[in-house]
Amino acid sequence: MSSEKKKVAILGGGNMGVALANGMVASGKYQPADITLTRRNLRSLDEMVQLGFRATSDNAKAVAEADIIILSILPQQLDSVLDTIAVSVDAHRHLFVSIVTGVYVSDIISRLGKPVEVIRAMPNTAIAIRESMTCIAGSEASDENRALVCKIFDAVGETVEIEEELMTSATALCACGIAFFLRSIRAATQGGTEIGFHAADALRMAAQTAKGAASLLLHFQSHPENEIDKVTSPKGCTIAGLNEMEHHGFSSALIKGIKTSSSKAEQLYHKDK
Repeated sequence: MSSEKKKVAILGGGNMGVALANGMVASGKYQPADITLTRRNLRSLDEMVQLGFRATSDNAKAVAEADIIILSILPQQLDSVLDTIAVSVDAHRHLFVSIVTGVYVSDIISRLGKPVEVIRAMPNTAIAIRESMTCIAGSEASDENRALVCKIFDAVGETVEIEEELMTSATALCACGIAFFLRSIRAATQGGTEIGFHAADALRMAAQTAKGAASLLLHFQSHPENEIDKVTSPKGCTIAGLNEMEHHGFSSALIKGIKTSSSKAEQLYHKDK
């Protein structure tokens, strides 16, 4: 059966679950009717239902009617959700994709008590516009299922397969990283406003400049310092600004933030007894 014909249940219709659903449909590989979103408060999914997606508050029912189960819930919700759906899980039919922070494949298999195939994926919210950076790990899953999951996320951005022990690091760099880069754009916007631009204009200018910087690196497969060298002249304004930022710990703060997020991600899931 091709991936386009498989039914998908996204357990957890929050921001990431909705972004994933929208991205999958935007890719042209899935129709809204192929995807069921679950959430306790279904009114939050009214807009998705109007777009043709299915919605339910019954996780077990959603699992029973799907082929691919995507876990898009908080770590502290995981054990209760797995306990609720275990009766509906068919190890020979269902493929689990977990985007739950800090949860290992073995944790899910152990809690379900069934030898299901589980692949971990860590996308970010840019998946809604098909610009996610998604890291995937699932060395014990079949080649066919790993290829299927890669195909899903390739359609909504870039993917890279990594070892599972690096998934929490991927969470900090790619998923949390969205917020870090957005905060830097906000700071640039505030700087632009202080030097004379209207806030809306400063935001547009800062965001496009950030997009251009990232595109340079991806297009030329270049190192950031190579591109920085092209805009820093002796005694110039760019190097003066860069040095001032470094004097105030710009790079150090970003590195420390990523390390802190990675450490926190490791601590989010606590197994119920």
